Amino acid sequence: MATNAIDQTRRMLSLVTYLRERPGAHVQDVARAFGITEDELISDLDVLPMCGTSFRGGDLLDIDTDGDRIWWHNPDDVAAPLRLASDEATALLVAARAVATLPGLRESDRLALVRATAKLETAAGEVGAASSRLSVTFEAEGGVFADVDRAISERRRLWLRYYSPARDELTEREVDPIRLFAVGHTYMEGWCRLSEARRTFRLDRVAEIRLLDAPSAPPELELRDLSEGLVQPAAEDPEVVIEVGPGGRWVAEYYPHDSADELPDGGLRITLRTPDPASLRRLALRLGGEGRIVSPPELARSAREAARDALAAYDDVA
Repeated sequence: MATNAIDQTRRMLSLVTYLRERPGAHVQDVARAFGITEDELISDLDVLPMCGTSFRGGDLLDIDTDGDRIWWHNPDDVAAPLRLASDEATALLVAARAVATLPGLRESDRLALVRATAKLETAAGEVGAASSRLSVTFEAEGGVFADVDRAISERRRLWLRYYSPARDELTEREVDPIRLFAVGHTYMEGWCRLSEARRTFRLDRVAEIRLLDAPSAPPELELRDLSEGLVQPAAEDPEVVIEVGPGGRWVAEYYPHDSADELPDGGLRITLRTPDPASLRRLALRLGGEGRIVSPPELARSAREAARDALAAYDDVA
């Protein structure tokens, strides 16, 4: 069963309480208690050490495992009641009120958030009253996230109008959502009924979204391991060679590649693999004079034609 982001957050909060009361708990027993696999539990344990009352080392959860038992080394250090500064209380209250207005948020979650906000306002005193004069409006991605999260929870299909930058077009499609995740941006993984294949959708590229009454029924799929990043080229993917100048060296930092050889002018000759070479045309246009596609020849020719078309459009305006 797919797990949505809110359910995972609930589980991890419960996990902290559970581990505090059971020092040295066995991995197998904890996974069974929470109804998850041992791999899912280990994944949660990898996240927990990045959580705490601040980003100072002593305030983070010092939790680790040897694969058999789980140890929490500093439960008393992070158990003291949290005291919020006035700016922290204001930021938290404003964010809580904004989240409570998100479309698609489950009513039970909204009511729980409203109750928690009211308690925080009381505790914050004058700061709580002052924060009511501030408001935040989420961009469209926030509403999309809420709709996707709700669709996963209720096992409903989604209808999307989605922008594909590789083809520079909007398409309409129905998707059975599988999970939400974040790798730089926030994404939905789902089974696309248009292509009858697993696809990944970036939420800020969703132009329109609707929940359908049709049930979501994606095929049984093994979830991809995203620990190495969203883009994980395969050995059989086509090879692309790009040469960049000094101002384009950032490409080697952002794109997984097989090699990056130094050039005499301070640039790089980058060899990479991608299942969709055509998507790199936009990279070539972005680089401008700081880069060019060397091979394959047909992709290099396509990039040159795209550049000429772009320049011609500016000439027509002039």
